This record gives sequence, C-alpha cells and structure tokens, in this order.
Amino acid sequence: MKIPLTEPIFKHLIQLVQTQKQEAYVIGGFVRDYILNRPSKDIDIVVVGDGIAFAQAFATSLKEKTDLAVFKNFGTAMVKTRDWEIEFVGARKESYSKESRKPAVIPGTIKDDQLRRDFTINALAISLNQANLFEVIDPFEGISDIERKILRTPLEPGITFNDDPLRMMRAIRFSSQLNFDIHPETFTAIKFHSERMSIVSMERISDELNKIMLSPKPSIGLNLLFESGLLKLIFPELQAMHGVEVIQKKAHKDNFYHTLQVVDNVCKETTNLWLRWATLLHDIGKPVTKRFIVEEGGWTFHGHEDRGSRMVSKIFRKLKLPLNEKLKYVEKLVALHHRPKVLAEDGITDAAIRRLIVDAGEDLEDLFTLCRADMTSKFPEKIQLYRGNLLKVQELVKEVEERDALRNWQPPVTGEDIMKHFNLTPCRQVGLIKAELREAILDGDIPNSYEDAYQKMVEIGNRIMNAEL
Repeated sequence: MKIPLTEPIFKHLIQLVQTQKQEAYVIGGFVRDYILNRPSKDIDIVVVGDGIAFAQAFATSLKEKTDLAVFKNFGTAMVKTRDWEIEFVGARKESYSKESRKPAVIPGTIKDDQLRRDFTINALAISLNQANLFEVIDPFEGISDIERKILRTPLEPGITFNDDPLRMMRAIRFSSQLNFDIHPETFTAIKFHSERMSIVSMERISDELNKIMLSPKPSIGLNLLFESGLLKLIFPELQAMHGVEVIQKKAHKDNFYHTLQVVDNVCKETTNLWLRWATLLHDIGKPVTKRFIVEEGGWTFHGHEDRGSRMVSKIFRKLKLPLNEKLKYVEKLVALHHRPKVLAEDGITDAAIRRLIVDAGEDLEDLFTLCRADMTSKFPEKIQLYRGNLLKVQELVKEVEERDALRNWQPPVTGEDIMKHFNLTPCRQVGLIKAELREAILDGDIPNSYEDAYQKMVEIGNRIMNAEL
C-alpha cells in the first residue's frame, strides 16, 4: 500500500533524503491521522542515522524562515515553519529499568523504532526513500486496527505498559479522542499494571487528563480510568463519587455517572477546558456532605457546592493544574452551580438576582451553560421543567442587569472614600462599612449611584463608629 504525500514540505524532505543519502520515514501520529482524515500540522520523521544532523540540514535548506530547537539529551530536534512543526529523531532501540520510564537508547533500524512505539496505529510509517517511495511500513497491522477501531500494542501489552506506564493513560486518551475500543488483552494488562503509574510524574498524568477532557466525549476516557483502576490512584476524589447507597428503600443517584453525563452535555456547548473541569468538579463535594435525614425525606447533600469549591484548590495542587485565574474560575463556578436552581425553586427576587449577577460577574454565561448541562433525568418532562425554570432566571437576570448595570459591579463608594471621610487607615471598620453598603445596594434598599451610596456610607459609618466608642 502506498500513500502519496503531495504537500510541498514532503517534496523537500524527499530531496534532502536523496542528497544526504540517508534513510527516512514519516511515522506515528501524522500517518494515523492522515488515514483517519484528521487534520494535523505535526510531523514526526525518523531517520536511520543522525536525526539531529538531518534536522539541521533541513532547516538550513529551507528558503522560508524556520525555528530550530535541538534537544541533545533526547536525540531529537524540532523545526517549526510557517505551517508545520516537524520533529526529527534517529531510529533507535530502547530498554527500560523498573524504577524509571526513561529508557536507555541505542541506534537501531526502522523496525526497531516501530517496535518501541506505544500502539500499532502509531507505529505506521511512510517511506521517503526512492527505493520504496510512499510505501506504508506496517509490520503490526496498524491499518487493520484503524479500520476495526482497535487499540493494541506492538509488543506484548504487559511489556509495553511495564516499560512506560504513561502508555496506559495514552491508551485511554486515544480511546476517548478517537472513539476506539481498547483490545481486551491490552485493557487487562492496564488493570494488571495500574500500580506502575506511581513512577509517572503528575505533570505527565495531568497532560493526558486534559487531553481526555478536551476529547469529544470525555466520559469514554473517564469511565475507562475508573474501570481500569487508574482513577482511584490518580484522582480518588472523583472515584469516591461512584456508587449508590440505600437506606429504608431510599437510594440516591450515582453521582459519578451523573457527572460523566453532565461533562458530556457541557462538551456539546463548549470547548473551554476550564469550564469542562468546573463541570467535572461541580458535585465533588457530595461524598463528604452526604447525609440520610428522615425528616427531610432521605438523602441530602447540603452545602456540597461550598464544600466542593473549597476542595478545588487541593485537587488542582495535587494534579499540578494551574494555580492562577483558572483555579479561581473553577472554584467560583463550583460554588455557584446550584444557585440558579435554588432561585427557581425558592422564588426569584430582584435582590437574589442582583447577588447572582455580582457574584458570577463575567462568568455568568458559563455558569448557565454548566446549569443547562446539569439537567439530567430519565424523564424528559423533568428536564423540560428544569430548563423552563432556568430560562426564567436568565430572563430576570437580563432585565435586572439592563436596569441596574451590575455586570462586573463594584460598589460606587470605594474603601478609599470611606477612609478619607472618616479619617481612617485600613482597618476592620472600613471592611464592615463596605460590606454593609454592598448588601444595602444588592438588597435594593438604595439605588446603585454614587450620591445615594455616599449618603448611606455616612449613615452606616456613623453607626459603626459610635457603637465602638
């Protein structure tokens, strides 16, 4: 089988193979994605010889501006052009020690290099050599596995995963991205070797987790993590959501599978990774707040949104996720995700709507996206009722927002105004005055204007200052 590569970049590579008198192949993900008709701008080239020297010659020979990066420790080089990122590596054999996923490397043949690949679908190569130009080198029936939508390892799977445990995460990630099944023998090996994941850095694990979260249907990967035993090792808080408890013939829903469905729902509306993470974590506080209270009719999860929000930071730290505005964004959405539902059920007041607008700020639309996704039920009429209630909340938000201009709102009177009027330095009294003034505006006691707020500030401040004399 031949796959002619017609892009100009390959014509240039073929010419260089001839002038350098070296053997070279396109290998791995680009070949797989080309067969699957998936767009890709990343090309991996394996050279039987010095891959770095070949990359340097390639970068020099191009007329357009290129960016060349050499990684001598790994024996690789990266050339970035306007349209492509091309990684070059010398063909090699690898051998692993039990304590590390970093292999000992020696030069090898194209077959040696294909043997070290993680899966048969990633071991495909296309020749750039005149003797067999564009011929597909497929020693492990990778094309057949693509057609059958199967993930298998070139070697016995136990060897593959014992050598490099991260490949277990990669198997699950590819299954989620491509909607491929993991071969039963391969999946059995993942379960057997799951404990080996302990030698993999959390940064690499989280990179794979993020790719699962960005896949079209993350529930595929998340469920495979659970079934393989990997989830309890890398993300026990999510594992803890699994299961149903029954007391007095009353059961709660399985919050793990509910969450997976909600994540899939939100993915139909957004590719925002951090909104997807907020959705994954929206009920993370339920296992620790679960109570059976007869007087309230059975199972309750009171305060799970607040508890869950406070768990986010610890989870992000452990998973080596960013501890910046992304963390604050996820914390906020987890804390607020239940509020629109409560508003619709308990009665909607302007004051409650104002608080929602102010607390959510610029993330209000994302909050509503999460809330829509969170509507799961076996009964369509229930979902229709939930959506109708949420729509009422959104309509009222629009009305109040247009009237009161509260998006990204800050009280019109600042802390500096308070300190100047009462001749104070930063202190507890300033915070008390500011907090009470904020509540007065949000409750609708006074208009959201500087003059009214200043007058109310004087009244509040005099009362607080006199009370503390």
